[in-house]
Amino acid sequence: MRIWDISPKRLCRNHLLGEHRELHAIWSVLVNGKKGYAHHPETLRWRGKLKALYGRHAALVEEMAVRGYQHRSPLPKRLARGSAIQRAFVATKRAQVEMLRKKRCRCDV
Repeated sequence: MRIWDISPKRLCRNHLLGEHRELHAIWSVLVNGKKGYAHHPETLRWRGKLKALYGRHAALVEEMAVRGYQHRSPLPKRLARGSAIQRAFVATKRAQVEMLRKKRCRCDV
């Protein structure tokens, strides 16, 4: 599971769409009390920051639209509570860039 802290514009197709799927999984764990991945570090860093997660989702959706994808899985804004800013990181932005470089994908890093 990974929610990147890199601009969605820089993500390749696979990482953009993969992050979107994983973001929905994290949202579901946090909002619906699902147990799967509830203790995963990526999930834990979003606890109390649904407003920030909602904002990341909006940025992903915007980039998906630019690339011609149709988005049909909106998040309920009324549940976007807590901090609008994410300051906790599983890995630094620099480390995330290096992770993506090592994958040799089409991400612009």
